[in-house]
Amino acid sequence: MLPETDALTVPAHTPASSFGIAMRVLPAPRRAAMFSIYAFCRAVDDIADGPAPPAERRAALERWRADVDAACDGARSARLRALAPYIAAYGLARADFHAVIDGMLMDAQDRPICAPPADTLDLYCDRVAAAVGRLSVRVFGLPQDDGILLAHHLGRALQLTNILRDIDEDAAIGRAYVPRELLLAAGVEPRVCAAGAGEIATHPALPRACADLAAQARRHYAASDFVLQRHRGGAGRAPRLMGAVYAALLARLTARGWGSPRAPVRLGRLARAGILLRHALL
Repeated sequence: MLPETDALTVPAHTPASSFGIAMRVLPAPRRAAMFSIYAFCRAVDDIADGPAPPAERRAALERWRADVDAACDGARSARLRALAPYIAAYGLARADFHAVIDGMLMDAQDRPICAPPADTLDLYCDRVAAAVGRLSVRVFGLPQDDGILLAHHLGRALQLTNILRDIDEDAAIGRAYVPRELLLAAGVEPRVCAAGAGEIATHPALPRACADLAAQARRHYAASDFVLQRHRGGAGRAPRLMGAVYAALLARLTARGWGSPRAPVRLGRLARAGILLRHALL
């Protein structure tokens, strides 16, 4: 967890990640703004996933909400001093920062998220991913309506891919994000859904539920691509790269399969660089 008295630590260079690959194509001022949003999201995510008791994590997240309110009101906020100029410059919405915090609060409850109803999972994806997308598309410079639509679909696509990638890592801390409806339809018994993430992660019917969730993610990628066809180059370049990287990761996960034990799947630097070369000029 980042010390609460410290300002956000903004990377001095592009992080070596899927995010970093996409940010390389942005002009310097927009890239700096995205780094500041990234640092905010990392800070609150560190709290949500941190070792402190849930009540302490919730209180710490609410202090970040107060800092966001101060920055959006034009007041001095020491922890957000790197982000504050971009809130004004790009019209970043207070409600989207609040939504990110609300998503982190869902991960900081007394009982971990486990086999949530589909509408709860969708709300979670909207808060922790689509809300970040709504902030990002303002920095990218996309028109409002297309930007909101892209954030809706690409945010969900990326978050569902993360969920499918991290099944075992999440299960180790008691979380299982695959929705209850898909688990039941796949043949995971209600008692297993209630038993906890460990039993879900090793259930022989889980692969069918994962395949269905992957299909949902692919539909969101397709909808994102449809929006981005209207925005070749410029404002569409960074989200197109991000989508391409994560879609490639989902393809590798699908090729590996969803059965336990699951070998970790990552895209190496060469694979990400190849995607950058193929998509950066589109």
